[in-house]
Amino acid sequence: MSSRRARASNLGEDEINELVSKLQALLPHSSSRCTRREQMPPWKILEETCGYIKRLHREVDNLSERISQLLASTDATGDVDVADFVRSLLRQ
Repeated sequence: MSSRRARASNLGEDEINELVSKLQALLPHSSSRCTRREQMPPWKILEETCGYIKRLHREVDNLSERISQLLASTDATGDVDVADFVRSLLRQ
């Protein structure tokens, strides 16, 4: 942890801005909301990134639950066709 903290304190403003810019590029629709001239403030990019990660976690949890339910239903019948299983996942 201390090496991470030491590295972070050695980052210059330009490097931090570059990292924030990379984060912004990963956000969906971020490029369409802001032009180069009108950059989002770094705090807003970090805030949106946190929200996006939280939404992705919820989506993963929901998909995991659906997969568990589908697996349980295929276990009950004893008939598992992998192709049908994948198709049913994609339809949901």
